[in-house]
Amino acid sequence: MTETAKTLYLIDGHGFIFRAFHALPPLTRPDGTPVGAVMGFCNILLRVLDEAGDAHIAVVFDPSGPNFRNELYDRYKANRSAPPEELKPQFALVKEATDAFGIVRLETPGFEADDLIATYTREAVERGYEVRIISSDKDLMQLVRDGVRLVDPIKFGLIGPEQVMEKFGVTPDKVVDIQALAGDSSDNVPGVPSIGVKTAAELINLYGDLENLLANLENIKQPKRREVLTQHAEMARISKKLVQLDHNVPLPKDFDDLCPHTPDLTTLGPFLRTQGFRTILSRVEKKWDLAAAREIPTSLFHEQEKEEQPLEAVERHYELVTTMEQLETWIARGTQNGMIALDTETTSLTPAQAQLVGISLSTAPGVACYIPVGHVKENNLFGDNNDADYTQLDKKLVIEKLKPLLENESILKIGQNLKYDWQMFFQEGVRI
Repeated sequence: MTETAKTLYLIDGHGFIFRAFHALPPLTRPDGTPVGAVMGFCNILLRVLDEAGDAHIAVVFDPSGPNFRNELYDRYKANRSAPPEELKPQFALVKEATDAFGIVRLETPGFEADDLIATYTREAVERGYEVRIISSDKDLMQLVRDGVRLVDPIKFGLIGPEQVMEKFGVTPDKVVDIQALAGDSSDNVPGVPSIGVKTAAELINLYGDLENLLANLENIKQPKRREVLTQHAEMARISKKLVQLDHNVPLPKDFDDLCPHTPDLTTLGPFLRTQGFRTILSRVEKKWDLAAAREIPTSLFHEQEKEEQPLEAVERHYELVTTMEQLETWIARGTQNGMIALDTETTSLTPAQAQLVGISLSTAPGVACYIPVGHVKENNLFGDNNDADYTQLDKKLVIEKLKPLLENESILKIGQNLKYDWQMFFQEGVRI
């Protein structure tokens, strides 16, 4: 992410909370309220604030009620089911967190958050700003251009033209044409039956855009394809209107109002403490040193230590990691948590003689994984009688993926006899 002050950071509030809810482990605060996605959201806010400096920043939310797309097509998003019960209370808490951190919160009735993001992006680019949109929503990929990038909120990787091309097979300015043909099942955008993303990309790359394609249907050689496009041409046009973002939404706040403000400790401290986010409290105190600067009682930051919950009362989730997708999920969890517990399994108690066999990670009590990287059949962790080839990830690849997490100074590392594990990782080129 760019470090220039002339940058606008736009966080897709609802998009993030759904992504975090499914990507991060469940977590409840002392009174039993689910807060896993809220904690991930607070960590995102802190990370953006660390990098943003004096840049503009806002969190954008979808308003309740229908919008203009429902008037175009009454089945738009009609397939959406109600959010899980554990997620419902977290929507309000995410908005409360936004206010507590002193960040502007945006929404406009009748328009989706994506339309607001598109409008603020247009205005920012016109003012010479770069834009970073914290979201992995494919609908927002149409906004990618010079100076505008999406940022995956879990992995924090940049999504630019190359990533858009990889996903849709076209440049960002043609994404809406692809979605008009292929539709979008998540939003109940109909598209054209039997036309998928790959076929749509082939057609749009050949004819340039949707209207030119529909004007040249007689040139399509495949009879069935020509027939289905002819029959559903108007629905394709409607679908394009559904997915195309509005760049001229009435703005709820002036652009100049999107400056970050130092959070008010009398609001932020109690909020974080109520959620049980002690690690985030510590990071906030260190970042702004608010307790000392404002002479506010430190009790707003720290509560009296409570007796730890017995492990027997903790719901357990243990996992054997044998795929890259699993590994990346655990890395994302550790990054969002701001802390990770770790342990190494080796062939010797002497680091200089030991070989790395496996790595254990934990992101919360009862939530842990084991990553085998050096097991041999004589010591088969899948059972001594299993003669089939067993799966484990390549050690070099695992270390390469874990390295940014383990070397990140802002992420707390927890372990027992951690000096030993530090030495083992040092031998693998990782400087914890």
